[in-house]
Amino acid sequence: MIASLLVISVVALAAMVFAYFRRPQPVAAFLIGLNRKISGLTLAQVAVGPHTVRYLQGGTGPHVVLLHGIFAEKDHWVDFARPLTGSYQVFAPDLPGFGESGRFADQEYHYEAQVERLRQWMDALGLAQVHLGGSSMGGTLAALFAVRYPQRVLSVAFIGAPHGLKTPRASTMDRQIEEGLCPLIVRTPAEFQQMFDFLFARRPFLPAPIVKVAMEEAIANADSNVRLWQAQLQDRFLLDATLSQVTAPCLALWGAQDKLFDASGIEVIRTLQPTAHVEVLEGVGHLPMMEAPAHTAGRYRDFLTLLQNR
Repeated sequence: MIASLLVISVVALAAMVFAYFRRPQPVAAFLIGLNRKISGLTLAQVAVGPHTVRYLQGGTGPHVVLLHGIFAEKDHWVDFARPLTGSYQVFAPDLPGFGESGRFADQEYHYEAQVERLRQWMDALGLAQVHLGGSSMGGTLAALFAVRYPQRVLSVAFIGAPHGLKTPRASTMDRQIEEGLCPLIVRTPAEFQQMFDFLFARRPFLPAPIVKVAMEEAIANADSNVRLWQAQLQDRFLLDATLSQVTAPCLALWGAQDKLFDASGIEVIRTLQPTAHVEVLEGVGHLPMMEAPAHTAGRYRDFLTLLQNR
């Protein structure tokens, strides 16, 4: 009996290895779906203009909307959302132009357009008031939305450094941009691995099939990604001029080892938002919701609880 079970296990393992090398997409999809289920999230979609916005949702309670960064996608929030769905109804969309929500050559994806698409998506879901959290580009989008529609935003949280602040110290990415480089656009597997080291202080565990599919998609989208990268560089420090206009309570969790936006930027937030709750996360890079999801979600949950108890 034991021998039979061992044979079955070996055969099953061999089948999974074979499937991974021949067709990693189904294996990745299975693992992604399993992780969503563990976090209490399900997939849904709604039309926003020409885009079919696909998003994750789950939990009950006050509405929390989580916005990913440039060239990222909704599933980067799944582990972060796991401690939240017991007390909050969490939504994590693929922003139009990213992930599975479609990108079109005749559409613009600058911040002004994305603010209006975010409003349309919230209207379609009947989300009148939300706590907005965002990573990098998503954090900036959350702040800009809060300035445009203050009555709809209960709080703004930067889960990792937001794009758009001129930091007192130049970051590694600042220096690369000045050299004409695009460190987040990859065209080879080696460049993809370099980008991973650029994003994280310590790489989180990611199953190999998921990494392989993500790498293939990043390489395939390289030319299209250049257009979005250049659009963001046109107004590289736009948050400097607008962050002080945010009236909602703010939280900023900034990775101490962030190579994209130097952690000295936390002082800019303290200046522009003197009442903000700010914390530098030691040993963490640009994506704390992936690198330290439980700790970062705990800090965010503490912030939300504090607001509720006021």
